[in-house]
Amino acid sequence: MTTTDMPRPLDADAQQPVSKKRPRDTVGGGLRRAVPATTLLWILACLYGLPVLWFILSAFKPSSDLFSYPLTLVPHNPTLSGFRAAWDSANFSQYFINTAIVCVITTILTVGVSCCTGYALAKYDNIWLKAFFLCILATTMLPGEVMLAPEFLVVRNLNLYNSFAGIILPAVLTATGCFMFRQFFLTVPDELVEAARIDGARELSIFVRIMVPLSRPIMLTLAILSFQWRWNDYIWPLLMLNDPNKFTVQIGIQSIVGAQNINWSVLLGASVISMIPLIAIFLVFQRYVMSADINAGLKD
Repeated sequence: MTTTDMPRPLDADAQQPVSKKRPRDTVGGGLRRAVPATTLLWILACLYGLPVLWFILSAFKPSSDLFSYPLTLVPHNPTLSGFRAAWDSANFSQYFINTAIVCVITTILTVGVSCCTGYALAKYDNIWLKAFFLCILATTMLPGEVMLAPEFLVVRNLNLYNSFAGIILPAVLTATGCFMFRQFFLTVPDELVEAARIDGARELSIFVRIMVPLSRPIMLTLAILSFQWRWNDYIWPLLMLNDPNKFTVQIGIQSIVGAQNINWSVLLGASVISMIPLIAIFLVFQRYVMSADINAGLKD
């Protein structure tokens, strides 16, 4: 007796093509949930964006139209006289160079120091490191004005007064940067570090070749924030600098304001000019600020 293997007939359900369309109820429900959230975001964007838009458009108005009644959002006779007067009334090119030097050096040092500190606080179990982390967090509970006097005395005793180093060094270590990196490195699985140690990697190699590439989104985020902080910093450079050739942008804008009267057209033009580098940096680097896949090097 001979047996032959006959092909099994396919089930009727298996022969039917699988539909890839989503159910209408799911799509409709997701749309209904998205509409209120999107509407709320647009309302908040208008509330925050309208004053900024009014401020920027007012810089293109002549002085006679700034306080004319009724107030208008769009300038009737747009002009660049406020920008030209602001650029000519102060040494803005030198101010931009000085501020760029301070911001770039401070940002690089802040990101590097915060990255190293955050890694040590997250991946090493030591009671002194925990105490050090609490001391760093304690500095956020004090107003910045309280720290101005002791910081000024320290910088003056180090003979760093009226120098860029006196502005840069006190701003290198920030509690925000250390906290950001520590919280990020805590999310990195310890198995990734242990696997590298088993393979013979040293601690410096683990940090440079594994941790630093993973923390690139946090590094770029802190870099943008640090650059913004230093660019907009006013009180500390005002205390530390007395040489007009070393003034930063914010001090230069303040020098435009007169003692008796204020030329609002010139002041608005100078303020808009000072915003251009921050907007450009954010537009360039915002697409790099994304979540990292910290499990990419692990296998189940």
